[in-house]
Amino acid sequence: MEKILPTSKVIRFYFDYESPNAYLAWTQLPKLAKKYHASIEPVPVLYAALLDAHGSLGPGEMPAKGRWMRNNILRKSAILGVPLNPTPFFPFNPLLALRVSLLAGDVETQTKLITALFDATWSRSLHIAEQAVVEGAANEAGLDGAALVAEAQQDAVKTRLRRQTDDAIAKGVFGVPTMEVGEQLFWGYDDFPFLEMLLAGKDPLPVAELAKWARPVKPSGMRRRFRQ
Repeated sequence: MEKILPTSKVIRFYFDYESPNAYLAWTQLPKLAKKYHASIEPVPVLYAALLDAHGSLGPGEMPAKGRWMRNNILRKSAILGVPLNPTPFFPFNPLLALRVSLLAGDVETQTKLITALFDATWSRSLHIAEQAVVEGAANEAGLDGAALVAEAQQDAVKTRLRRQTDDAIAKGVFGVPTMEVGEQLFWGYDDFPFLEMLLAGKDPLPVAELAKWARPVKPSGMRRRFRQ
């Protein structure tokens, strides 16, 4: 049986700080990348724009799904031993933090900055929509927080974030976190087992079967039929 093999050793990590699942995934991704000698390319995107583009609702807009996700992420954080605390500011505006994340320079420094911002949000329950919090996280990463926040207000930086989000949508990214290796997309921390299989050259996805499932579906029409 023909299987999909990794065409790249680069893991593109699409994320937004609003997602606790993205936070959990970020704490574990470096270990997985190191195991398979892969590099990580962080790609900040605006989660709300992904939802709008695909006509979706976030868990916070669906109480039943929100309750399930709360339990799900708490179970995962307990298993992983990763601190996870509710932020009283949710939902918050992540734009400043996302734009600043584009400006860190080298990958090592960017990684430290992203870690500091995720930690501020989901470990320390700070409000990263606030300029002072973003500056503080950048300072912790060894950067000039005030200078980065000022630069993040420039139109070129805003345009770059919009372009990255649009590019992600064009590739089929509909939520965060999404991990991309070659042309394969993996959604959420729960998809890590499948991501690892791909990196190991053991993806069980049967390529020959894909064509059988490649047909358009009209969910809204189906919902109307069932309700009737």
